[in-house]
Amino acid sequence: MNNHLGKEEDFDISNVLYKYVPYWPLFVASVIVFIAAAFIYLRYTVPVYQISANILVKDEKKGLNESSIMESLDMFGSKKIVENEIEVLKSRTLMKQVVTNLQLYAPVFNEGRIKDVSAYRTSPVKVEVKHADSITALSKVYFTFDSAKNSVALKGKGLVPVNQWFIYKKDTLRFIPNTLYSPPLEKRQFYFSFVNLKQQVGGLIQGIDISPVSKQATVIGLKLNDEVPRRGEDILNELIRVYNRAAIEDKNILASNTLAFVEERLRGVTDELGKVEEAIQRFKSNKGIVDISEQGKLFLGSVQENDRKIAEMNMQLAVLDQVERYVLSKQGNAGIVPSTLGPNDPVLSQLLQSLNDLQLQYERLRKTTAENNPLLVSLQDQIQQVKPNIIENIRNQRSSLQAGRSNLNINSNRYTSLLRNIPQNERELLEISRQQAIKNNIYTFLLQKREETALSFASTVADSRIVDVAEASLVPVSPKRKIVYLIAVLAALGVGIGIVLTKELLNQNILFRSEIERFVSWPVIGEITFSEANQSIVVGEGKRNVIAEQFRQLRTSLDYLGIDQNKKKILLTSTISGEGKSFIAVNMAASLALTGKKILLIELDLRKPKLSPMFEIKPGSVGITNYFIGKARIDEIIQKTKVNANLDFIASGPIPPNPSELILNGKLQELLEHLEKVYDFILIDTAPVAPVTDAHILSKFCDATLYIIRHGYTPKVHVKRLEENNKIRGLKNVAIIFNGLKGRGFGKYGYGYGYGYGYGYGYGNVESGEKKKGFLERFKA
Repeated sequence: MNNHLGKEEDFDISNVLYKYVPYWPLFVASVIVFIAAAFIYLRYTVPVYQISANILVKDEKKGLNESSIMESLDMFGSKKIVENEIEVLKSRTLMKQVVTNLQLYAPVFNEGRIKDVSAYRTSPVKVEVKHADSITALSKVYFTFDSAKNSVALKGKGLVPVNQWFIYKKDTLRFIPNTLYSPPLEKRQFYFSFVNLKQQVGGLIQGIDISPVSKQATVIGLKLNDEVPRRGEDILNELIRVYNRAAIEDKNILASNTLAFVEERLRGVTDELGKVEEAIQRFKSNKGIVDISEQGKLFLGSVQENDRKIAEMNMQLAVLDQVERYVLSKQGNAGIVPSTLGPNDPVLSQLLQSLNDLQLQYERLRKTTAENNPLLVSLQDQIQQVKPNIIENIRNQRSSLQAGRSNLNINSNRYTSLLRNIPQNERELLEISRQQAIKNNIYTFLLQKREETALSFASTVADSRIVDVAEASLVPVSPKRKIVYLIAVLAALGVGIGIVLTKELLNQNILFRSEIERFVSWPVIGEITFSEANQSIVVGEGKRNVIAEQFRQLRTSLDYLGIDQNKKKILLTSTISGEGKSFIAVNMAASLALTGKKILLIELDLRKPKLSPMFEIKPGSVGITNYFIGKARIDEIIQKTKVNANLDFIASGPIPPNPSELILNGKLQELLEHLEKVYDFILIDTAPVAPVTDAHILSKFCDATLYIIRHGYTPKVHVKRLEENNKIRGLKNVAIIFNGLKGRGFGKYGYGYGYGYGYGYGYGNVESGEKKKGFLERFKA
């Protein structure tokens, strides 16, 4: 036999619907409440818009090449790393400038009846604090604007002119015109608050999302959600502006230092050149020299060429010395050595440019990040790796220049010895002219470098380019009306389901047939619905109500237990009193009697007999106890009933003090053997199994046991122990009848699998004579 019917079933959406449809008023009410709550939420929630902007940066790893003309103009520019620039954009330094420039530390609001809203555009004035770093937090400071007097009325201060500084409590502040002012549709009270600057900066850092638009791109995307679209656009645009300005200031510092170095050298060379020219003038005046011989010119040309080369080498050696001191100096900031003044060696120029770029990045990040930041440590390591290469290159060039200078000195000495043969005056003039040429070459060189540096200084631009300026979305990103209403509906359904499930899960009594099948393996052969009619016997001739039909179904199910002409004795029992055992017994007997069979119903619940009153028999009348003690014959205890001519009844008789002993005195077996010859079916109503053992004693005399479990009444704990207890004191051939099934939810529904608690048989309403339940009573059922 399959003793686990219905224990495992495939998921069926119709079963789920049938399970909760009886509670439809609860779900409708819940949906209405949640939809109303969603409407109120949307009505008073300020919409939030998303503002986005994009900037392009020069990333040295991903390559963004510019023309040679632009590179020559931007001598002090450096390529950047996208990851580093993201950290710079997120830095507290830049965010602090944004908060200060836009006066975000002093927000102005319109006071509403339920919720206050920002007056970023609707307020005619903004509040500026002179020392925003030490601002004192304030909650609400109400004010009104007098447009005629261009003043602000402030409590405790009277009228305060716009743009005039004044002291309010501990802060010095002033009201400034709001350039974005747009008159509101409804005039409301204005007030401003002071927010701690660090708190506002931290909130802004958390609110802005800065990330690359893709892995391979050098474009950085900035996103911000704000209740005021224009304020969000101003924040992102201001952040980009202060970021570009900081980058330009870094390059301007380098260009300014280079220009100062060139100017200082020019002043020294100018003085030296002036002295040489004065010396030539005095010498020619004193000596009366007008021309130099051709031989002197030739020697002079050779000597000048050698001297020029020696001067260039000396200058290169001097620059190499200065670069070496700069590289070996502490922290690498002993001075600015422009790569354009260095030797002509391209390797050294490239190394110096790399060192300058790394130190520029290091100085910029050190202002915005901690000293132990991995990016700073990485830049320090790169700087330390570049320096040895520069020192080695410098030493190699110095050796080469010193060797070349020695050769040139030898040649100069040889020419000098030849010049000694020239007249003394001419030789002295050549000496002075040589110094003039040297100084003039140096002066020309420095003038060229000064113009290049000044041109680069004037053409300094940021290393980033704005791709898209900040722009707000046309529709709010939060709250989304459709999603809010969808969540409201789902939440309402969830609450309804939760209430139904909680109500049923917290019930400690049997509610579902599936619970019986889960706890015991005995088959459930019948389900009887609950009836509020005051009739004990509901089965009879011509009755076609639900319960009568269910008893007919139950009558048919007896074949499942093997009940026939040879096995005809049926025991009816339950767990505890009140489960409808006697009701099932009398109606089961009446249903069997309708088939024309001879039926006998025996009342063997000798402690609390309930069948006798159903047949209008007085308690204590002659019954089976009289037979057990030998004071009545079998024919004296059998009584005809008015229910059906085929139904006879044996009452319990007087309640004895020792029911179990009477049952075991041997008279019962004789009685049953006699009755089996007379009746087609014998039904025995006995006491519940929980308090007494009568049912276990009688079971061995019977062919089958019908065990009654009442819906919403029988405790689950007793049902769980049925089979375990039955192993010790066994009941024979047990089958279960699920009694007292009630409709679920609000209203009258059938007792099918989904609507009711059992499987049912498809009959919609309960018995026609049943009284209708109230709205709340049906829910509690």
